Amino acid sequence: MCRVYASTTPDRYECVTRSVRLQGCVTSVRLENEFWDILEELAAEQELSAGQFISQLYAEVIEERGEIGNLASLLRVACAIYLNNKASAATGGFAEPLLPKAAAVAG
Repeated sequence: MCRVYASTTPDRYECVTRSVRLQGCVTSVRLENEFWDILEELAAEQELSAGQFISQLYAEVIEERGEIGNLASLLRVACAIYLNNKASAATGGFAEPLLPKAAAVAG
């Protein structure tokens, strides 16, 4: 069973640090390549760059919750939600967008 996961090429789980601008301040986010790829796909569906998506998500969470304890963890969970929604939509289930398209364009 684990063979599928054990045979994963190391470049997929290699960590990469990228700079993003959040509310006017530049910060670094360190994620595995696999998550960066998913974020790029997710953002493209919202007609945003990954940086724009992260910035918008950050702003919305700050507005709703007041703080983010761990941005990298939030981004990984966002990727999981995106993949779950995508799988649900592929099988005819209902999938809720992570960010409403109208909000993504307005942001």
